Amino acid sequence: MRLEHVSKRFPGASTDAVADLSLEVRQGEVTVFVGPSGCGKTTTLKMINRLEEPTSGHIEIFGRDQAATPAHELRRQIGYVIQETGLFPHRTIAENIATVPHLLGWPKARIRDRVQELAELVGLEREQLERYPASLSGGQRQRAGVARALAADPPILLMDEPFGAVDPIVRTRLQDELLALQQRLHKTIVFVTHDIEEATKLGDRVAVLDVGGILAQYAPPAELLREPANAFVEEFLGRERGLRELSLIPVSDVPLERRCELSPGASCEEALAAMDRAGADWALVIEDDRCAGWVDRKRIAEAVPNVSAAAVPLARWIGPNSNLREALEVALTSHTRVAIVQDGERYLGVLPIERIAQRLEA
Repeated sequence: MRLEHVSKRFPGASTDAVADLSLEVRQGEVTVFVGPSGCGKTTTLKMINRLEEPTSGHIEIFGRDQAATPAHELRRQIGYVIQETGLFPHRTIAENIATVPHLLGWPKARIRDRVQELAELVGLEREQLERYPASLSGGQRQRAGVARALAADPPILLMDEPFGAVDPIVRTRLQDELLALQQRLHKTIVFVTHDIEEATKLGDRVAVLDVGGILAQYAPPAELLREPANAFVEEFLGRERGLRELSLIPVSDVPLERRCELSPGASCEEALAAMDRAGADWALVIEDDRCAGWVDRKRIAEAVPNVSAAAVPLARWIGPNSNLREALEVALTSHTRVAIVQDGERYLGVLPIERIAQRLEA
């Protein structure tokens, strides 16, 4: 998809809502439009599927001039998801999901199978399909909205602040589900948000728009956070942009360390001797490649028979696919000041705060 010098000025307005916007949306990627209110994010989205017509400029979709494509034909290639889902309140969830296939004249059996397939794909229970939107939670309605947008298997998905009306915990879960869904489907997604953290988490590329629909920067998240193009982008990214950059780095990219390790049957004397040799105040209890907990000198000194009896179970750990921001949060709340890394129940090593800080300073 390519936008070339696209502008939009509404009747009676003295300034453009979108001004001379040019960018390319790569096939199979998530492109996020982010910016403050009045920057033309939603207007641009509506111009892509011709809910609004550009005042000037040119939009090309799959090599074809969008303006020369009949609107109904264009929209068959495009799924559309909005913040409050736009579900029909008088129809069941199954009927809502089936809306576009029904309009396309699909056989009933094919529609039924597609609804079941999509419900499973987005995490809706079978019994929820026969309920009405008002009886579902915000997160469930949003999943139904995504399923409806995907019903006819469009190659393009437009998403206008779809997670803006749900609480932070549900929003995080829906973001993770969208990323997992994209790994399977490889749709071309244009996503609108005002939240820079959501933008950098979801986007393969992020377009930062200034008020008046002016493109301030268009870049992959890591480049955006590392090299803001101007003062507006830097201010919009905020002071936490270094921490946000950590969220883009997987734990698997950083070498792990092995600290003082003890077997569960080690005596207290053996444990203290091992900690002395390592110059450590604490140690991990490892059994069959599994971390059974940690001990420190104080607990060992409390006259327990062996290390196993003194071990404190792990409260939190992270996996190799976690990111460095998550690792930092775990390390900061840990007695040991490190993040324990496990693949399932298999212990891999530790990631100390100092190593995370080195990546932050790089």
